[in-house]
Amino acid sequence: MRRTKEEAEQTKQAILDAAIDVFSERGVAKASLEEVAKAADVTRGAVYWHFKNKIEIFDALHENLHTPFIEQILEGLEVEHPNPVGQLQSICTKLILALDQDKKLCKAIQLFMFKCDYSGDFEQCKVRFNRQKLEKLQAFEAYFDKAKQQDTLPADADPKILALSVNCFIRGVVSEYLDSPEEFNLQHDLPRMMQLFFDSILKPAA
Repeated sequence: MRRTKEEAEQTKQAILDAAIDVFSERGVAKASLEEVAKAADVTRGAVYWHFKNKIEIFDALHENLHTPFIEQILEGLEVEHPNPVGQLQSICTKLILALDQDKKLCKAIQLFMFKCDYSGDFEQCKVRFNRQKLEKLQAFEAYFDKAKQQDTLPADADPKILALSVNCFIRGVVSEYLDSPEEFNLQHDLPRMMQLFFDSILKPAA
């Protein structure tokens, strides 16, 4: 019987979910497609139907992380807002808070932040991921450009430096939370941390 599109998509997602577990436990370089197929409870043929190799699976996992994040950031830029910096703060806070409700998402982020060796065949992945990081930084910068145009930022504010700062701050928060989640009450602590950080952006330099 021919598989429906929905069934094919379910199989693809099962492979990706299994790959997160296998890559995390075995390491991406050492993991095999056979191990991924076994963890997903599908045949190797099913894996090859959706992905021609391990790198394609790895890229798909990263795309599943990057796309929802960048889409929400870019969608915010299309909306007229009286406070673009506060708007960015709200969007980023919401995205980070989602970690508290999604263990699979946490595991996927841990994979890319802590458990990847981008040597050999995976060097090409790092190049693509860096292009996506640049897209994110440019989106952050656009919020600060809008804020400067609206005179809601100090005159000496540098949108590029602010975008880099936001990226580093968010990465640090996420890294610390994933490393020691028991140290965080994310729902309570994160909004206050974000408020402190973004308030500092709006203050004129001394």
